[in-house]
Amino acid sequence: QVQLVESGGGLVQPGGSLRLSCAASGSIFRIDAMGWYRRPPGKQRELVASFTSDGSTNFADSVKGRFTISRDNAKNTMYLQMNSLKPEDTAVYYCHAELATYQAMNVFRHYWGQGTQVTVSS
Repeated sequence: QVQLVESGGGLVQPGGSLRLSCAASGSIFRIDAMGWYRRPPGKQRELVASFTSDGSTNFADSVKGRFTISRDNAKNTMYLQMNSLKPEDTAVYYCHAELATYQAMNVFRHYWGQGTQVTVSS
């Protein structure tokens, strides 16, 4: 069984910073792509930042220059450093991974975390 567990969300004032973590656990053979998505209140889920299968990164235009994404492959953990936060960054943030397990090493499936709330407000 694979689990993605996010942590690090909370309430922060505009201009502040937060660091989200996503720990993947279980019978993981290989993680291909991994990334962060968010669902703002009343809106659809959107990509925030991600690692593609070749290791390159993608960022939403709205977070470029403010957010950075990093990854510790040895720990199957991914981070999202969020700086200069704005009220419009308020959302539930989700971790996503496309990975294969030891039970099916040639099959890559999509997994999601349960989400962590980030609220930017004064």
